Amino acid sequence: MKLYQKCILSSLTCALCVSPLSISAISTDVIDEAWGKPTIVYGGGLSSSQIEQTAQLFDIKDRNYVYELSVDAYDLSNYLGYSLDNSSSLISSVMVQKTSSGGVVVDIITPENITNITEEQYANAAITAGITDCKIEVASIMTVTGESALTGVYKAFEANGVQLDTQRTAIAQDELQMTNEIAQENQENSDFESNVLDQTILEIKQELADLKKQNGSLSDEDIQRVVNEIIKKYRLDEILSPENIQAIISFMEKYVNTSAIDSQEVLDQLNSLAKSFSKNFGSLLKQAQDSGFFDKIIQFFKDLFGR
Repeated sequence: MKLYQKCILSSLTCALCVSPLSISAISTDVIDEAWGKPTIVYGGGLSSSQIEQTAQLFDIKDRNYVYELSVDAYDLSNYLGYSLDNSSSLISSVMVQKTSSGGVVVDIITPENITNITEEQYANAAITAGITDCKIEVASIMTVTGESALTGVYKAFEANGVQLDTQRTAIAQDELQMTNEIAQENQENSDFESNVLDQTILEIKQELADLKKQNGSLSDEDIQRVVNEIIKKYRLDEILSPENIQAIISFMEKYVNTSAIDSQEVLDQLNSLAKSFSKNFGSLLKQAQDSGFFDKIIQFFKDLFGR
């Protein structure tokens, strides 16, 4: 009987698991004709030996096939509106390769060292900033929060001739901080899933863009209604604090005043990211909408084990 119980538990566990997105690594042994060399942007706080270590993390096969830059305190101020006395705290690094399609795909290749930000949060914020179809790899040789990594992405794009709106890059950083703070505040809550929050933010942006296109404008009441409806859809109203929900509303009020809200390109990128969410977290998102899902599982085992 115990073996039978273990088999059922194992099967159910497998059914609940979410497989990570399979991401092909950025090639560093050939020049891509669509964008030239992959661009790697090192944290400005790295020493020369640490830069060598970081290059190894990115599995760079030939440094001749990589365009190398570093971010500094000026870049942080330019793109994010932050003021730093020096660049010593900038550690996380990125490698970026433009693609012809496929949306924004992020791979954190040292997840043990990027403690606060998820791949989905990076992708969501990057799209807000105006980043399109590309592969992004994020790495750090030491433990960091990872909040400044997108600065390197912006610098990589501009180094390759793409001019970004610094108002949007600053708003994107606000988004990254907002979602990260909510996730950190709720990480001890067993009912909270960061991926569900990421999907919620994405879907709110999609809905607001569609509504703006239909009506020509958005009122504060429209924004509050959309936020509350989608939060309730994923039952986050039962998990997040009123302060968390207000933080989302406040961010969206700023977001709708940027050019991102009217951009078809942004909407296309969000739709591409949504497909990725559906593919990789579909069952998890469905569970979030089904308040009785886990209760049914618990009851199943109680009945099975006679408890």
